[in-house]
Amino acid sequence: MSRSELPIFCENPYLSSYSFPYTLKLPSLRNASPLLIPPLSDSADDNYVESHQNLSNLQLIPNGFSSNLTKTSSKRVFIQDPPWVSSLFMKNLLFRSRNKSGVKIEYQEMERRKYYLLRRRQIKVETEAWENMVEEYKELEREMCEKKLAPNLPYVKKLILGWFEPLRAAIEKEQKSLRTKKHKTAFAPFIDALPADKMAVIVMHKIMGLLMMGGKEDRCVRVVEAAIQIGVAIEHEVRIHSFLEKSRKCQRRDIVDENQGISSKEALLLRKRVKSLIRRNRVLEVQKLVRNEEFKSWGRDTQAKLGCCLIELLTHTAYVQPPVNQSADSPPDVRPAFRHLFKIATREPGQNLVKRYGVIECDPLVLTGLDRTVKHMIIPYVPMLVPPKKWKGYDKGGYFFLPSYLMRTHGSRQQQKAVRTVPGKQMQKVYEALDTLGNTKWRVNKRILGVVESIWAGGGNIAGLVNREDVPIPELLSDDLEVVKEWKWSVRKAKKINRERHSQRCDMELKLSVARKIKDEEGFYYPHNLDFRGRAYPMHPHLNHLSSDVCRGILEFAEGRPLGKSGLHWLKIHLANLYGGGVEKLSYDGRISFVENHLWDIFDSADKPLNGNRWWLNAEDPFQCLAACINLSEALKSSSPHTVVSHLPIHQDGSCNGLQHYAALGRDSFEAAAVNLVAGEKPADVYSEIAVRVHEIMKKDSNKDPATNPNALLAKLLLGQVDRKLVKQTVMTSVYGVTYVGAREQIKRRLEEKGLITDDRLLFSAACYAAKVTLAALGELFQAARAIMGWLGDCAKIIASENQPVSWTTPLGLPVVQPYFKTQRHVIRTSLQVLALQREGDSVEVRKQRTAFPPNFVHSLDGSHMMMTAIACRDAGLRFAGVHDSFWTHACDVDRMNQILRQKFVDLYNIPVLENLLESFETSYPALSFPPLPKRGDFNLEKVLESPYFFN
Repeated sequence: MSRSELPIFCENPYLSSYSFPYTLKLPSLRNASPLLIPPLSDSADDNYVESHQNLSNLQLIPNGFSSNLTKTSSKRVFIQDPPWVSSLFMKNLLFRSRNKSGVKIEYQEMERRKYYLLRRRQIKVETEAWENMVEEYKELEREMCEKKLAPNLPYVKKLILGWFEPLRAAIEKEQKSLRTKKHKTAFAPFIDALPADKMAVIVMHKIMGLLMMGGKEDRCVRVVEAAIQIGVAIEHEVRIHSFLEKSRKCQRRDIVDENQGISSKEALLLRKRVKSLIRRNRVLEVQKLVRNEEFKSWGRDTQAKLGCCLIELLTHTAYVQPPVNQSADSPPDVRPAFRHLFKIATREPGQNLVKRYGVIECDPLVLTGLDRTVKHMIIPYVPMLVPPKKWKGYDKGGYFFLPSYLMRTHGSRQQQKAVRTVPGKQMQKVYEALDTLGNTKWRVNKRILGVVESIWAGGGNIAGLVNREDVPIPELLSDDLEVVKEWKWSVRKAKKINRERHSQRCDMELKLSVARKIKDEEGFYYPHNLDFRGRAYPMHPHLNHLSSDVCRGILEFAEGRPLGKSGLHWLKIHLANLYGGGVEKLSYDGRISFVENHLWDIFDSADKPLNGNRWWLNAEDPFQCLAACINLSEALKSSSPHTVVSHLPIHQDGSCNGLQHYAALGRDSFEAAAVNLVAGEKPADVYSEIAVRVHEIMKKDSNKDPATNPNALLAKLLLGQVDRKLVKQTVMTSVYGVTYVGAREQIKRRLEEKGLITDDRLLFSAACYAAKVTLAALGELFQAARAIMGWLGDCAKIIASENQPVSWTTPLGLPVVQPYFKTQRHVIRTSLQVLALQREGDSVEVRKQRTAFPPNFVHSLDGSHMMMTAIACRDAGLRFAGVHDSFWTHACDVDRMNQILRQKFVDLYNIPVLENLLESFETSYPALSFPPLPKRGDFNLEKVLESPYFFN
């Protein structure tokens, strides 16, 4: 080959013959910066030649280039003399690379347009949900009138369509009534604040929604709850409706009415702002306009009065009729869909007065088939199509137009005041953490959703899904008094189970409804806010990653990342953890061995989840396990497993995290080792240790004389049933202040699941005994934690005795005020009944302030740890999701997240947390005397950094 035929890559000594170097130094451009070009394979890359044909079109440059461009079978590009061609070629490459910035700008412009389209959709979802439903019912009515027949509709829509017109007319009549303003304020305030049709739709959907989720009351919803929820929903819609109406009027206005006292300049500004919403979607400007037009909250009294008025109209206009299966001569059986009646409240011990409360009871026909058509109900707070607004204040952040508050205060005035008045700079880290959680992009795992849909369509009742059929109500087969007594008990039990199943079916339908709506979206986001202790929660209540296994299985990260070697390792461990059954307590090597020994089962589960051996159904978290099986199967079947892209969130969970925080506070070496703050060959299992101690105590009791010790028989009965699972929930919640009653109910449920004790009275006695023994074993093994809990409770009692709520500031600057006050009964008259509303009083509940402070304080610390980790993961370029003491990221990033979360835990407890707390108490209450800090050990916190099973 002659010199003139050498490939360009060989001609230029600055280029590798196999790939471009990362940095090119061009001889002809001395002052140019080094050019960064990603590595490309040699000229064997077909796309390279095609994409650079125009670049090296020699005919465009006179005096020097041949008019022909030769191609060989190897796709190499050849050039001819003159020899300075490579320099000129490199100039062209540099020109192209500089033009890359133009391509980047174009890409950014495309992304910007895409974002604004999605944001416009998001705003429509938030502002037009009720409007669209009203239009749908109107359209259905028109169709029914034109075709003279009822459209084929789902059950719930058929019911609501029948009630829509009569209720709308009744509301319209009420709006036009000649009542005095005083009378309206007393019984129907703001009745004319919305169009009658929209008000009717809100009332019907809210009542039906409450009935669907009401598992406690049989076909009933309390009037006070329904009235306030309806009032709140209408107030929210009034704000949006009034603003949009004003916007439309302003947009249509061409001439400013001088008599209105609005200058042309102000009117022009207003029109520009409105056009921003409609044309350019400039949300921030619009929100400023909304704030300018903002009015004060109506308050609970007004909301309840309006709600009661609308409920009363619904009870007078909504009817149901059973299917026509009667003779033509009999009159149609038309009856009210809803009835207002009173029930007797359950008496508390020592209570003499009989209390009644009002309920709205629905006809049995209303609930028939309702749980199968829940998906047609409106869900206002759905996941967002674009990242949420950044948090900047108590009510500044989250959704664009739906009411969003930084903290769920549940009406606590003092907590609201504390958060509203705290300086923004102090809250900066809290805002950043919530923004980080809200900016994590999710998507629906369609394969898992398909499996869930198939199981649900088949009747549920496997993989943790509720049975879609009710249990049969027992029949009475004898007049014997004992048989009748037993029959009544079994009927009550069956009805209770059916109410619970109905509620669970409705909940499942709501989850699936959301999943179906967003399954084809490229991604979506969950705005987060806080409870009063500083724990973060998604604001959307149904389909989110804090929910059940089915929700977690359906959700995955929208962004995928290649597994890499470490990612494949963690994916196997994650699958073993999800399978559970004790496997999650093995060493990492043991868990990987478990997975590798079940590869055939994993492949079978991934390929044939419903028609194969269904090994995944044996897992403790079956749907998450199936998602991991699919991801691992895809990786292992690939020729390059490490390059397979994974969207699966990998979990790292704390080991009894509450006790971990107490161990760090107390620096107790024994307790630190028990909850994996120090390295070990395999994870320490505090639940198993407690179970062993419980078994020892029961064995000792079982040898006692039943005549003198009635627990002896119970101990013998329970000896074979004590295991890790029996005590786990009680141990887990003990540091969060679980009471004896709570522990008894937890253990009772575990014993019911075992099914070895069928007599209800014996089951109750056994649960009482087991709860006492479990709490006693806990006190023996975790004395340092108990000492700190006792100190916290004593401090709280001293403060509460002065009629002050316990308050503190978390390490991240969040002010916390315990919201436990004695309630004041506030009576209001409504058109439906006299309502007794509960208000926060001025006197604190001393006992509640004391017992709740230790768990609330620890919750505020684990919330701080999670938020510190979230911010650090963001800074490290990781995607992060958190569920209190469970931290999630991509498989390839688990090692990095593990380093971060350990370092942040050490950073948190290098702060003198208890000393700062005591100092704040003494500063706030200088006249009070507080007990000294409990004695603490000498555990070295730095050991946490080397502990592989601290979070695992």
